Amino acid sequence: MIGRALPLLVLLAGCGMFGPKNTDPAAMELTAEQRECRAEARGSPQYRAFDQQWNPMNNVNWERVMAERQAVETRLYRDCLRARGLAMPGGVEAVRSR
Repeated sequence: MIGRALPLLVLLAGCGMFGPKNTDPAAMELTAEQRECRAEARGSPQYRAFDQQWNPMNNVNWERVMAERQAVETRLYRDCLRARGLAMPGGVEAVRSR
């Protein structure tokens, strides 16, 4: 049974090599201004403060801190875009969980 399943598993594992290389929306084609705003948001003291809070050994803490950090990054990114008179890409605000 395992002898028959092994080639199938190898085939399925290899399929991932041919898919999209980067599915991170933050890294998709950005303009120079968007890249500058993203770097500015990630370099801000508010964003960097989360580096001191997260504990990779505690999943609950890690998930909470990463969610809060993502929310702060998005807010700072949007603020930067607005300050430069640019529109947020996508056109629809992300749904926030309660």
